[in-house]
This record gives sequence, C-alpha cells and structure tokens, in this order.
Amino acid sequence: MGSERVKVGRTVTVFGGSGFIGRYVVARLADRGWTIRVAVRNPRRANFLRPLGNVGQIVPIRTRLQDAQEVAAAVAGADAVVNLVGILAPSGKQTFASVQAEGPGLIAKAAAAEGIERMVQVSAIGADPDASADYARTKGLGERAVRAALPQAVILRPSIVFGPEDGFFNRFAAMARLSPALPLIGGGHTRFQPVYVGDVADAAVAALESEAARGKTYELGGPHVYSFKELLEILLKTIRRKRLLVPVPWALAYAQGSVLQLLPDPPLTRDQVKLLESDNVVAEGTLTLADLGIDQPHSVEVIVPTYLDRYRPGGRFVPQAPEAR
Repeated sequence: MGSERVKVGRTVTVFGGSGFIGRYVVARLADRGWTIRVAVRNPRRANFLRPLGNVGQIVPIRTRLQDAQEVAAAVAGADAVVNLVGILAPSGKQTFASVQAEGPGLIAKAAAAEGIERMVQVSAIGADPDASADYARTKGLGERAVRAALPQAVILRPSIVFGPEDGFFNRFAAMARLSPALPLIGGGHTRFQPVYVGDVADAAVAALESEAARGKTYELGGPHVYSFKELLEILLKTIRRKRLLVPVPWALAYAQGSVLQLLPDPPLTRDQVKLLESDNVVAEGTLTLADLGIDQPHSVEVIVPTYLDRYRPGGRFVPQAPEAR
C-alpha cells in the first residue's frame, strides 16, 4: 500500500489534534512531511505539539466546531482533513449532538466546498444512527453526515484505545491506589478488543494517504479480545496490587451512573453503562488494521506495563518483590 500513498509536503487540518489520539496522529504526519494545522478550541493548550515538527510545520488555530465559519477557515487551502473530535460525556456547550453528530458534517461540508477529497473521520466501534446509547448514536449520525457530504472520506472505528494518556487503564489504576475493590459492571462480561493509540495513529495516516482506502470503513482492534474482568486482572497484576473485583448488577450501575454523571468529570454515566451492555470488538468480515498495512498491532500485555508501573506500591523506581499487595 506504500506505493499508493500521496506525496508528502502538503497541508492537513487536524481537528482535535491536541487530544489523546491527536498528538500521535500529528507526530506521525509531521514525520511524513505534512504541514499541519491543529484546529482546537484553545490553541495555547496545543502549543506542546509544536516541537514535534520543524519550525512552522505545526500551527494550532482556534476553531470552535459549532461555528461553520471558523471550520471553513480552518480547512481553507488545505489538501486533507482529519477529524478526531469526540467526547465521552457532555459538558456545557460540548454536547454529543454538537460535537459528534453535527460537527463531522460541518467539517465534511467545508472540505467538500474547498475541493478537498481526502478526509479521515475517527468514529468508534458500535457507531449506529439507531443505537440506544447517545454516544454510539451520535457517532453514527456523524458518520452518516460525513458520507453524505464527502463520500470518499475514510471512516475509522477503533475499539477502546489504550496508551500512556488513556482514560481507561489510568483511571482504574488510580482507583486501585485508594479503593480496596474495583467494580465489574454487569459482572465484567463485556468483551473489548483494545487497540494501541500508536496503531490507531498509523492507521489514520495510512488511510489519509492511501488511494485504495477512499470511501471505506475500517474497524480497528488489537490482537486479542478480553472481557472487562480480564482487563482489570491484567491491570492489577501490572501494578502489583490485590483488589477485590466486585460484580455490579446493571440496575445498580445505572443508578450509580445517574448520580456520578452530575460531577464535573464523571467517572461513570448512564450512557456509558448502556454502552457496556454491548461487546466492543471488530465485526467479522470488516476491513481492519491489516488492510491498512498494520499487520502486527501492539498488545495490551506489551504496552500497558510501560506506563502503569508508576501506580505500583512505592512508585516506578522503588525496587520491590513482584507479589501483589
């Protein structure tokens, strides 16, 4: 697929480039020679990306996804667009509808008006306009809006994404520091196919540069499928802590989510509980990482210990026996 890639040295606008996945995408695009506009709400918070490229290669620009004029200005003169914007819980003006359903359509329409033919929309496994969970439904509506405005756009649907800045393993590891038990929502039977953030970034760049990828949808998962319980067991083994894994019935989980979602940074919401009722794995017969040239995705067992060791008793640099505490 490498021979099908476009020549580097063009300009790409990356929406949400300062986020968890975005920083990896920006770094790889810079290595490939792209000039990158990082479209974010607060450009100052994206200045940490500048050293990832040469002087002037990476430029943060203020762009509110709800403002059609700012979106149009962000893509004006660009050769390609990547949209990575997404939220796990609404906050103020950042609603599921505005960010995940309407925002991608605005970007795709602006790209089409500018004559841009290359766009990558990062969505999620389970995205469906008819889904019961708000997150999955708005992701699906966003995909549909992108396809309507720019049929040749590439859609990527990752499973749960892990890496040093992730919100899954880090959150539960931090919880394990303080709590004697971790919750197994719905009994911990939900299946996931975690995918490394670096592999997702590689997939985004390959999708952007590949002629063969145009108009296609890919589901991105790592090399193994795990239950929620198995992931927490791996986490506890990695950070060398013994904690009870307590099954939480669905009804109780929904009740907890209803209360916790009122917090500024909720650890759980009703919508997230609803998402956990469905497995999050790559569907059979779909295009995958391998179809984008990524034949050996990184596993949880290889990557997670490289950044969760700081949660071990005594911290990262304290020698200790391997037994859990």
